[in-house]
Amino acid sequence: MRKSEGEEYLYGQIQLYRLPLPEREYRFAAPRKFRFDFAYVPQKLAIEVEGGIWMKKGGHNTAKGIQRDMEKQNLAVKHGWRVLRFTTQQVKSGMAVNTIADLLRAA
Repeated sequence: MRKSEGEEYLYGQIQLYRLPLPEREYRFAAPRKFRFDFAYVPQKLAIEVEGGIWMKKGGHNTAKGIQRDMEKQNLAVKHGWRVLRFTTQQVKSGMAVNTIADLLRAA
């Protein structure tokens, strides 16, 4: 599966900060095919990079896409996951990696 610019950027930041490496494209609720962009499985911490939110018509900004994202996030919470969601701009600003680092330190 092709990774978004934001996902690749965040993975590089995680390495640069020398944080533990998360699992990528982690499938969390079999038999559903929902996947997290990144998952720290022992901590049940999931990270989603919402790269296409500014597109006129993308997978995350249509009514169907928004419903699917809501179902996915609700199912994750039901299974005990904490889910962080960031835009590519938030990743590039360092906000995402700093938030992840703070949560991993607190775990």
